[in-house]
Amino acid sequence: MLQTSARLLAMLGQLQARDIVSGTELAARLDVGERTIRKDIERLRELGYPIDSVRGPAGGYRFGDHGRLPPLLLEPDEAVAVAVGLGSVAAVRGIEESSALALTKLEHVLPDRLRRRVRALHESTDIGLVDTATNVQAPAVDVAVLAELASAVRDGEGLRFFYRPGGRDEEERVEADPYRLVSWHERWFVVARRRPTGEWQVFRVDWMTLRTPGAGRFTANPLEGGDYSAFVLREVAFSAWNFHCRIAVDAPAAEVLSRIHAAVGVVESVDDTHCVLVTGGDSLEVVAVYIGMLGLDFHVTDPPELVEHLKVLGRRYARAVTSA
Repeated sequence: MLQTSARLLAMLGQLQARDIVSGTELAARLDVGERTIRKDIERLRELGYPIDSVRGPAGGYRFGDHGRLPPLLLEPDEAVAVAVGLGSVAAVRGIEESSALALTKLEHVLPDRLRRRVRALHESTDIGLVDTATNVQAPAVDVAVLAELASAVRDGEGLRFFYRPGGRDEEERVEADPYRLVSWHERWFVVARRRPTGEWQVFRVDWMTLRTPGAGRFTANPLEGGDYSAFVLREVAFSAWNFHCRIAVDAPAAEVLSRIHAAVGVVESVDDTHCVLVTGGDSLEVVAVYIGMLGLDFHVTDPPELVEHLKVLGRRYARAVTSA
């Protein structure tokens, strides 16, 4: 006799293969009594499988909706993790449409309780640019937290949380109204209006510790223009990296913009021949790489750690040329 979990999977296979299958036939194929079959059918229904009972001489059991594909055997966190993965690869050129279709199919075969969870994440999230690299490992993010945040965005529920930027010892108590989740550069952000001022702010999810209960429902007042990804890009350049800097560049803003990846930072024009690049990163090495890739003359005065790192790089490169 099969163990319970194996038997349930075998029963699903039998139900999927036929329009209607009788309890007697299921019992014979699975080598159990009809009472066990009835209990197993109830277990599957509790898991969200749409199994109908068909009365009459030719009766038995069948999938609801005339034999549609059954829901997947996924835990809530697993379903959210799959949705996150599909959403992330949707930003990869060439497979955007296939990823979107796969996510739609995933929703169709999930039980209702998981479908709402996955759909909330899908509808509440923007996927930003992902083809930049760093020498710092991306932070781990709890998929359950992502699901809670997505539900809060969908339902218009305010958040209460502790916020600890950069892992600092001091944490801040925050109440905010969430409008959008944004995945960008392998990090997750929440775009929200801070209470009580209503000021727009970007919060990194891995720096947040949610508190319960939440802050109550709010009346939506969306960001003007609705481009939450662009807002995250601007704010991250100023506040959400471990290291930040303003680089004076001896070139017009248009020239710098034509040379950098959009994820690198924000360019501020000074005059026709000078501008400032506001950028940052989770390590000094990454910031130095961004600056070096400009191929233009620049000037750095802070932060002191970056100034010292560039001096070290300068000496290292000079030695490399001398030794050659």
